[in-house]
Amino acid sequence: MVDSDGFRPNVGIIVANDDGQVLWARRAGEDAWQFPQGGVEANETPLEALYRELREEVGLAPADVAVLGATRRWLRYRLPRRMIRRRGSRCIGQKQIWFLLRLIADEHRVRVDRVARPEFDHWRWVDYWHPIDEVIFFKRQVYRQALEELAGYLQAGDWAGTGTEGGTPAAIPPAARRRLR
Repeated sequence: MVDSDGFRPNVGIIVANDDGQVLWARRAGEDAWQFPQGGVEANETPLEALYRELREEVGLAPADVAVLGATRRWLRYRLPRRMIRRRGSRCIGQKQIWFLLRLIADEHRVRVDRVARPEFDHWRWVDYWHPIDEVIFFKRQVYRQALEELAGYLQAGDWAGTGTEGGTPAAIPPAARRRLR
């Protein structure tokens, strides 16, 4: 699904541990690292997509994490021209709602091999700001925006977010709860 401006709706997922480090994952078969992320399907909210992608990409269930916050609006990045597909709906980039989660389960629950075709083949904990300098160049500005906006939730030490069973935390803005059509 691509919006009228050519951007594919997507969620970005930042999982933090108790030390404030974040989960950094290597794309399968590549020397490219990134945060877990994935598309929002038609008739799905970004919050619902978050939990689906979290399970698919790193094997975590809603009960394994606490949602600390989300970006207030969609953050966008454009793909380099060479990466834009010429067939089908023309996608020029992605628009993302970013979520900051705290891992409340044991880190051994993180599994990048729970699906037939894993997105990632390895993961590790890194400093909160590390990804800005390491992610592929065209995603850097979005990573910076997301990390800067969400840093306050981590620094607050408030860890008050909840999984789906406990309801939707107040830190989740309306954009993250709206169903895409």
